[in-house]
Formats: sequence, structure tokens, C-alpha cells
Amino acid sequence: MTASEVQRGSSRSASAYPPRTHQGLAQGRALRPNGKIVPGDARGHNLSLVLQTLYRSGTQSRADIARVTGLTRVTVSALVAELMADGLVLELGQREDVRPGKPATLIDLNRAGFQIVGLDLSEHAVFRGAVLDLDGNILARAEVALEHRVGEAALALVIDLTRRLVSASTAPLLGIGVGSPGVVDLGGVVLTAPNLGWVDVALQQTLADEFGVGVIVANDANAAVLAEHSFGDADSDAMLVKVGHGVGAGLLLGGTPLFGSRFAAGEIGHVVVGTDGGATCVCGKVGCLETWLSIPNLTAKLAGSEPADRDAVLVEAGQRLGIALAPVVGALNLSEIILSGPTELLDGVLAQATVETLRSRTMAEFHGFLTLRMTALGQDIVLRGAAVMVLSDSLGVS
Repeated sequence: MTASEVQRGSSRSASAYPPRTHQGLAQGRALRPNGKIVPGDARGHNLSLVLQTLYRSGTQSRADIARVTGLTRVTVSALVAELMADGLVLELGQREDVRPGKPATLIDLNRAGFQIVGLDLSEHAVFRGAVLDLDGNILARAEVALEHRVGEAALALVIDLTRRLVSASTAPLLGIGVGSPGVVDLGGVVLTAPNLGWVDVALQQTLADEFGVGVIVANDANAAVLAEHSFGDADSDAMLVKVGHGVGAGLLLGGTPLFGSRFAAGEIGHVVVGTDGGATCVCGKVGCLETWLSIPNLTAKLAGSEPADRDAVLVEAGQRLGIALAPVVGALNLSEIILSGPTELLDGVLAQATVETLRSRTMAEFHGFLTLRMTALGQDIVLRGAAVMVLSDSLGVS
């Protein structure tokens, strides 16, 4: 059965139609396939290789794909036939060619054939979601006010928001992607999200059981750095600091997401910065980075302040961020850090204080070239990163 035969309300989920390579956000796996491999695991890899070529390059002929990938024309033709049967690739007609011989038939990814639901649970006041196409364009939006709800009440809001978005989709769903605050394992279990009162919440399985499609759940900062990699300007080595309800970081090294042995890589929000005390964090410690930098805490400190006092608050927050990041920059020799969050708070004074602190705490000859910039993807970065997670898991592309 092809995608054209899938009707809304069918008992069979759209996730049954794409090739089920399910390479996902696996530990140590690069996001993008980049060459043929030996037999054994070849079929799934090569299907993803063809899809990745079309996804990034657009319309191609079978011969074009063979040249780019190094696969034989016979292999490419067989893979394309399989992908067309699954409704993932379409023939677009013949290329107008001045060369002699039969014109090549052009093919492309069926970009309108499937949609993705993305959720962003990282904001302090609302849960946000969207229906996206395969290129990460947002087709429909929805949100629900959090209103300080935690635990089961917060989980119920997630399910309600997802249901609204699934109903708003107009094509079979490739899957659902979720960016959640806190520490999330590779099975989509939120091990801990203090701001939401979640401990060992099996969010991925809960949504999969509820909606009958493939679901991928990851930390919101990890989702955001994937969006920067696929839709922004980040290269294969990148660190993105996401500032919202909490503070976290996503890391890519050599195009491979870094999760850590206990899935807490980038969990910098609950690192104590400095030895001079500070406010008590929701986690119970005193002086965590989150107490200086999270949007609720930063907004509260800025409320009613004079311009000079406002700058002092932002400078201190930037310095605390620099203190937390300096060992990471030193250890990984990063050249760029990306900030994601409210531009009016993070850009300018705060960002400059962060850079100055980093440069004063690392070796200038190796780290003096470090740059720090705001993401250009705005508030939709986690939503688009959620789409990347689904694309990577279902199709092996990003």
C-alpha cells in the first residue's frame, strides 16, 4: 500500500509506510549517511543515503544519485523503486536535456506526502506545538498555557496538545517529535525534569500508545542543536545553549549528537557556578546556573529595575554562563557557541559578558577565536529540531 492509499482515520498508522530504518538518535551515530557500506547493514543505510541525497540536493535523476553516492545504477534503480512503492519518492517527468539520447527521468522526495507533529515543552508559560512538512516548514500551530501545572497534570496537557495537532494534520504522519526539558534517555523516558515535576516519565511510550505513530522524545536543547545543524548555520561541531524554563545545552561533535553515559551531556543548568552562594534552585542546590539565567528567574530580577541595574543583572548572568561554559570550551576546543532564547534578554550585554568571561578563563592562543551568536531560527527552533528527530529516526535524513 502506498501513501496515496492512506486515508485520514485509517487504522494503520503512517509510520508503517516509510522504510523502517529507525536509526534515530542513537548513541555515537552521525546524523547523515555519507557513503556506501559493505553488505550486512547495507539496505537500510543505502535507502537513507538515497533519501539524504534527494533531501539535501532536491530533484535528481537516478544516474545523478549513483554518481553522488557511489552506488551502482542498478542498486539505485532498485532502491528508488522501493521508495516509490512506499510513497516516499515521486517521478517528476523528464529532464529537458540538450545531450543526445533519451532524457533522464527526474525524481524527488515526496515532500508533501507526509507531515510531522513537533512539540516544544521547554517554555516556562506554555507548551507549544506545530504540524510541519518534511522541509521543516510550519503548517499549523497550537499551544496550551502551562499555568504552573506539574506532574500528571502537565502530562495531560501534552496529550491534549498532541491530539489537537494530530487532528490538524492533512497528510499521513511520519511521526511525532518532542523536545522536553530535563534529562531524557534514548528510549524517550524523561528521567528528571524538575520544573515539570517529572521523574521517570515514559513520555515517548505514552504518546506512541495514545496516537499509534512513531514518537521520538529528546532533551529540548538536543533538539535545538539538530535544528541548527539541518536548518541553520551550524557545522558538524556545535554547542547550543537553550535558555527557557531551564538552561541546557546540546552538543554535536563531528556531526554526531553527544548524550553522555547517563544521557545528561549538556545539562549545565544545575551546575553550581561560583562559590559565593546565590538563590536556592528547584533541584535543591544553591547557586545553580539556572537561578541566574533561566527566563523566569532572570525576568523576576529585572522586574522594575532601572537601566543601570538592568545591565548589572544581565552582566552577572552572562558571567555565570561564561564560568559554566569555559571548561567545556577548553575541553572540546569549540569555535562557536549558539544561544537560543529571548533575544531581548540574551543578546547584547549578556552575550558580551559571556564572551569576555570565556576569553578570560581559557587559553587565548587556542580559544581566542571563539564566537558566540544568537540562533536565526527564533522561537521555532525546538519545533523544527523535533522534526529533524523524526526525519532522522524514520528516514535516516537530516
